[in-house]
Amino acid sequence: MSEDPTRWEPATRLIRGGLMRSEHGETAEALFLTQSFVYDSAEGADARFAGDQPGFVYSRYANPTVKMFEDRLALLEGAEACRGLSSGMAAVHMALMGLLRAGDHVVAGRALFGSSRWMLNEWLPRFGVEATTVPGPDVAAWKAAVRPNTKVFLVETPANPLLEMTDIAAVSAIAKEIGAKVVVDNVFATPIFQKPLELGADVVVYSATKHIDGQGRVLGGAILSTQAEIDASYRDPFRHTGPALSPFNAWVLLKGLETLDLRVRRQTETAAALADLIADHKKVTRAFYPFRADHPQHDVARKQMSGGGSLIAFDLGSREAAFRFLNALEIVDISNNLGDAKSMATHPPTTTHRSVPEDQQREIGLTPGAVRISVGLEGLGDLSRDIARALDAA
Repeated sequence: MSEDPTRWEPATRLIRGGLMRSEHGETAEALFLTQSFVYDSAEGADARFAGDQPGFVYSRYANPTVKMFEDRLALLEGAEACRGLSSGMAAVHMALMGLLRAGDHVVAGRALFGSSRWMLNEWLPRFGVEATTVPGPDVAAWKAAVRPNTKVFLVETPANPLLEMTDIAAVSAIAKEIGAKVVVDNVFATPIFQKPLELGADVVVYSATKHIDGQGRVLGGAILSTQAEIDASYRDPFRHTGPALSPFNAWVLLKGLETLDLRVRRQTETAAALADLIADHKKVTRAFYPFRADHPQHDVARKQMSGGGSLIAFDLGSREAAFRFLNALEIVDISNNLGDAKSMATHPPTTTHRSVPEDQQREIGLTPGAVRISVGLEGLGDLSRDIARALDAA
């Protein structure tokens, strides 16, 4: 009896999924650093380019190392297919552009990563695509924003930077009524804690730069969906516009996947404890962590996530206080990255959301005193001491 990988536990999928050994029988996945491939004959090249013969033709289209990463992530996500891309924003861009045409309309949650919001505000309108943003938690607002030409709903949950939650199942039900597609940016929750496809989403995107690598080494992104959707919406744009994931980066991400479950669960345990410490400090005017009972969308978080994640957001009342906090940190790094083994803190208004106009920052509740922390793998005692000391300094 042969093993069915779809019946494996997540931990096994992260180690064994997509494994494709060469004739040398290597233990670690092989790194195929090649631009192109050779053929036994002109007829063979013809057949392979026509799709009549299996095999690789060019690493911009597909590569063995990249395919192992794609297959492993798809297995973990519970998706039929995955395409690896050069970065998380390449994935978001391709996810939208593959589904949209001039004259179409997008509805998106207001709370988005700064580059995603810029894409809606500045980029898509250049190609005749209109966008409407709504308060993500307000299901009625999603429904009210629908137009006859609405083709895509873009959901980021938990949202960057204040961890706002959107009910994926409820928004997906609205989309199904009108024949629109739902794209979910699942980077904060990770595939460990949230499964958007099971909740009704059509497409899931990741910045693999974050938790999937998790060690600050490479950029990468991914789009996951059904095989039919990947073929219809993304195959040709991917082949001809060139957002390919490099084989080396794919190899690094493969190794990152092996420890993803262990890292994310440990980071989340620490984050939950630090969230309580931060929320109880007198200098903090408000704190956000999805699994705390005082989170505005706590019920949604508990319904669709199996863990609270490694991100915490809070407000210190002013930019000056936020900067004093950041500058007082001795263990936690000041960095705009997240999902890393090293804990990192950032001031979103001047970094990740700097391109978002001030009125739109206020619209999502992003104030000058906002701070976002990505909790790493350091000891809880050391992080608690460092953060408490910096909060006192704020």
